[in-house]
Amino acid sequence: MTPWQAATLGIIEGLTEFLPVSSTGHMILASALMEIKGDFVKTFEIAIQLGAIAAVFALYVRRFLKEPRLYFILAVAFIPTGIAGLAVYKYIKALLFNPVSVSVALIAGGVVLLFFDRLIARRHALQPAHDHGSTKHQNRRPETGHTTGDVGITPKTAFVIGIFQTLSLVPGVSRAAATIGGGLVMGLNRVRAVEFSFLLAVPTMVVATAYDLFKQRETLNAAHLDLLAIGAVVAFAFALLAVRFFVGFISKRGFFVFGVYRIIAGVIFLIYFWGRSF
Repeated sequence: MTPWQAATLGIIEGLTEFLPVSSTGHMILASALMEIKGDFVKTFEIAIQLGAIAAVFALYVRRFLKEPRLYFILAVAFIPTGIAGLAVYKYIKALLFNPVSVSVALIAGGVVLLFFDRLIARRHALQPAHDHGSTKHQNRRPETGHTTGDVGITPKTAFVIGIFQTLSLVPGVSRAAATIGGGLVMGLNRVRAVEFSFLLAVPTMVVATAYDLFKQRETLNAAHLDLLAIGAVVAFAFALLAVRFFVGFISKRGFFVFGVYRIIAGVIFLIYFWGRSF
C-alpha cells in the first residue's frame, strides 16, 4: 500500500462512514479496484475508523459530557449488535465480504432508502398544512416518557434501533442507513434519527474496532504507522465534513439522492465484478 492509496481509503472512510451508503462496502470495493490485498489492508481499513469516530466525538462532545443518561440509552441500543456480532459476524465475514455481495447489498439498501423517503413524504402529507416546516412541529418530542435530552429516545426505541443496526453486520447494508431507518420506523423525525445514528456510532465502532484490531494485532508493526496515521487523519477530516453536511442535507432533501446513488453504484459494480469472475 502506498501513501496515496492510504489517503484515498481515508477519504472514502471519512465520507461514507456516517452516510447511508456503507463505508465497509465502499472500502471493499475500493481495495478491489486498486488491487491491494493482504492482512494489513484489512487491518488498515479497520484502524482508520478510529479517525472517523474521533470526528463524531469531537462534534458531539458536549452532549456526551452533559447528558449522562445518554450512556444508558446507547448501551441499550448496542446490546442487539453486540450479541449478534459475537454470534454470527465471523460467518458473515467469511461468506459476504466480497465485491459481488456488497454490490447486491448496495442495490437492496438503495431500494429500502427510497421506501423510507416515500414514508417520510406520506407523513408530511398527512400533517396539517400549517404544521409543515414549522419550528414547533420540528422540535416536538416524537415520544412520551423518559428521553435523553434533545435526542428524544426512550429505551424501547433505542433497543429497536439496535435491532436494526444488526443488519449492518452484512457489508453493503450501511450502519447509518440501518439505524436511521430504525429511528424513522419508531417515529423519530429525520434529524433526530440521523443524530442518534451518529451518537450510537461511537460506542459501536469503538468496541467493534478494538475487537477487530485485537484479533489482528499480529499484522500491526511500526513500519505501518505512517500509513495508519495518514489514513486516520484523512478519515477524521473528511468525516467532519460529511457529518456537518449530512445533517443539513437530510433535513431538507431526504434520502432520495442516497437511494438512487446506491442503486446506480451497486449495478455498475455488480456488472464490473461479476463480469470479472467469468
